[in-house]
Amino acid sequence: MITPEELPAWIIHEDLDTLAVNKPGLVVCHPSKHGPWSSLIGAAREYTGLARLHMPSRLDRETSGVVALAKSAEMGSRMQRAIQRRRVEKSYVAVLRGSLSETVTVEEPIGPHPDSRVAIRRAVCANGQPALTAFEPVRALRGHTLVRVRPHTGRLHQIRVHAEWLGHPVAGDKIYGGDETLFLEFIERGFTDRLREALPLPRQALHAERLAFDLVDETRAYEAPLTPDLANWIESLSI
Repeated sequence: MITPEELPAWIIHEDLDTLAVNKPGLVVCHPSKHGPWSSLIGAAREYTGLARLHMPSRLDRETSGVVALAKSAEMGSRMQRAIQRRRVEKSYVAVLRGSLSETVTVEEPIGPHPDSRVAIRRAVCANGQPALTAFEPVRALRGHTLVRVRPHTGRLHQIRVHAEWLGHPVAGDKIYGGDETLFLEFIERGFTDRLREALPLPRQALHAERLAFDLVDETRAYEAPLTPDLANWIESLSI
């Protein structure tokens, strides 16, 4: 649950048309059955007093970083058109398991996983949709690599799927980290002792650092620093 005191601290930009926030990990974007303060969109409606907000793109529950909300239908449509025309730039920071020594661009199609017990799981597969992701190493960490990631397409779980395909899954990933039963257990029982022992942190180490919409006559760009939980964990791994 989000408290009324928390949300203002997450705001990185607000004007008449937009509201951009630095979403913490473990916050759901879309409405849930637990009321307005249980999701980012619901809490933002309460904060703005607007009956409707538009969320042209979202982040997974465990991913932190920039989420932009449009306060009007017109701005929402403009942002959505920018996405459809591929006039959106996204940049992420991630921590991958293992050592990645040079920039790698993965161009592999993504589709539903053929035999996973997790319904939402995706995989690299020949009959999937085209997907392109660039991974650029920034700093070596103890047993991990801090990378900057630029997805050039917008497939579901794209960064995480391509990182798994590389053999360097995102640290803390419950689905693509090598044992999807961790995700199933998390859904059923929450963050158990087994998950604490198996995972280096409670959520996946993925953060949306920049989101920019080319709206033809202007560019709306938003940037978000690493959230404290991720920044502190990265510091603990510094060599």
